[in-house]
Amino acid sequence: MGEVQDARELAVPGAFEFGPRVFPDERGLFVCPFQEAAFVKAVGHPLKVAQLNHSRSRRGTIRGLHYADVPPGQAKYVYCSRGALLDVVADIRVGSPTFGVVDAVRLDPLEFRAVYVPEGLGHAIMALEDDTVLSYLCTTEYDAGREHGLDPLDPELGLPWPSDVEPLLSPKDRAAPRLAEALAAGLLPRYGECVAHYRRLRENRVPADSTSAH
Repeated sequence: MGEVQDARELAVPGAFEFGPRVFPDERGLFVCPFQEAAFVKAVGHPLKVAQLNHSRSRRGTIRGLHYADVPPGQAKYVYCSRGALLDVVADIRVGSPTFGVVDAVRLDPLEFRAVYVPEGLGHAIMALEDDTVLSYLCTTEYDAGREHGLDPLDPELGLPWPSDVEPLLSPKDRAAPRLAEALAAGLLPRYGECVAHYRRLRENRVPADSTSAH
């Protein structure tokens, strides 16, 4: 029960959308938003979970665009258990053949689709309804010194926010640098380092202290 019906790689290489089977009955429903076997089959390595994050947001709330230094970076497995949100992934890896490419997936508690965001990519969400609940598994604990953000309204990024929803940002996200500023300052992840990190994950050669609690 609960086997994943599909896994689709997004336009940003390394990011995946997962679609689980949903089992409704007169009592409600049952669903498995994350299943390791399906994840490993698609991504090529297990998901090591160090932290579970949970947020509730008003309509229009944007959280992001966030990323972390690689290595170790922070990968995320995201799903929505209430309301609806637009999940956005951006390739900000300097030197990537798809640098600047953006993709988006609607997440809601009807289909319980989930998105995997690997290390080195930028990630943001917008709540499309009030009381939208977002939950995501993280491969590392939060480390303020390694966490960064980009302006989610930067025209150069061109994130596909709905035109009929007024954006609501935190002061920190509103003050984040634009893509060109972060690139000039050397703040963005490098594609070669990200690829090497992914390879170590597939070969199970990542040091324990880089993917677990400190």
